[in-house]
Amino acid sequence: MTDGVIVVARTVRWFVVNQHRTDGAAPDQGALTAARKRAVRQLLRIAPIADELGATFSAAGHDIALVGGSVRDALLDRLGHDLDFTTSARPEQTEALLQGWADAIWSIGRAYGTIGARKGDFQIEITTYRADRYAAESRKPEVEYGSAIEEDLLRRDFTVNAMAVRLPERTFLDPFDGMADLARGLLRTPGTPEESFSDDPLRMLRAARFSATLGFEVDDVVRAAMTAMAERIQIVSTERVRDELSRTVLADQPRRGLELLVGTALAERVLPELPALRLEIDEHHRHKDVYEHSLTVLDQAIELEQRLERETPDLVVRLAALLHDIGKPRTRRLEANGGVSFHHHDVVGAKMTRKRLKALKYPTATIESVAQLVQLHLRFHGYGGGQWTDSAVRRYVRDAGEELDRLHVLTRADCTTRNRRKATALRRAYDDLEARIDRLAEQEEMAAVRPDLDGRAIMTILGIEPGPLVGRAYKHLLDYRLDHGPVGPAAAEAELRRWWAEQPEQPGGSA
Repeated sequence: MTDGVIVVARTVRWFVVNQHRTDGAAPDQGALTAARKRAVRQLLRIAPIADELGATFSAAGHDIALVGGSVRDALLDRLGHDLDFTTSARPEQTEALLQGWADAIWSIGRAYGTIGARKGDFQIEITTYRADRYAAESRKPEVEYGSAIEEDLLRRDFTVNAMAVRLPERTFLDPFDGMADLARGLLRTPGTPEESFSDDPLRMLRAARFSATLGFEVDDVVRAAMTAMAERIQIVSTERVRDELSRTVLADQPRRGLELLVGTALAERVLPELPALRLEIDEHHRHKDVYEHSLTVLDQAIELEQRLERETPDLVVRLAALLHDIGKPRTRRLEANGGVSFHHHDVVGAKMTRKRLKALKYPTATIESVAQLVQLHLRFHGYGGGQWTDSAVRRYVRDAGEELDRLHVLTRADCTTRNRRKATALRRAYDDLEARIDRLAEQEEMAAVRPDLDGRAIMTILGIEPGPLVGRAYKHLLDYRLDHGPVGPAAAEAELRRWWAEQPEQPGGSA
């Protein structure tokens, strides 16, 4: 594919020269050379796959082209191992052509014209030319196959995703000036945005995702259409909306996408608790804007994600950062002294979080983890000047459970004060709390705090059968353990007998 790469590389010269330039100055030749090499390197890397597919489909009388995000990402030097192709072949023909060539084939997307495959390290999707759209009130697109690649490109969401490299000719197709928009960092639609968003309303959420992922601006005409057609997002299935929202939150710059959703009224349809945070607290504007505060906490949580030692962005901690204060509008109270209070907004917010994430059909584990973090996000502020007892520290760890590391991130991110002295004091206080947690964990294995006696021992000592009394006794010993640390079985038994003697009813008597 070397010759083909050179052909394509020549077409990217305009892109490289003009990328994000508005002053008309000549490009730096060193930067130009480096950018062209990056584009060529990306395309050379996939040459074997592209060449073989091009030859196979052409021999069978079908057209095929590398398309969409794969072309865009190659030009941006961010092409991964997922490759998208479009073809004139029908799904059953594509599947037959891949037999014996691909390492694995799957047809889960056959109903939408897509056949997937794996070849070496590459995940491949080949989709028949499409010309489908949503009917007025349908929640699923009506799949229609197209007859030409130009028609397929016209139906794509944005011009930067409507470029292709035709195979095996290796010619570059850009009928809607996608490369110009890529250079400008601009999201436009191939046709009118009204037609595009009517065909598939989810594209409005994709605009937010690409803004967050690529850092692109959205064309004013596109933004206006998103605002005017926001109501239409409601015909899209909840699962598709949820997945697009998650991709936006997990992007490099989620604030950009979220601000776009709020500014176009789309957020009111998919995440209404977010724009509700833009409350006017008082006429003097003396208090924080909760909406801006929440976005800042999200930004800071992203900066702290490295503490979690995960290879990928963490959806739970990002959702918790975004939603941690959603209980404030419902709990806002104006005090007699002119102040404002939000008593119990953590508890209320946790309930609201569960309700919203459940409505978006997030997995139960994700819902519970995010809600738990929202409910616990204020707990640290009871630490004050670092005067917590060991018992309070143990309870903090016990209540956080498996979410302790995420709670550390969220609590630290929640400090957005501009007062350097206050910010420094809060950081040092949390440093102290974490240090105490580490010391106690080493001493007591706090991650698995349990009473010194289990349920079986409790029943033996008290001579009782399984039932509510065993649970009450276990809870008492757990509280005793948290207050006093590990005391050993003998001391725990003495405390159990003392507690038992005070109970008004003792079925079966003590042993």
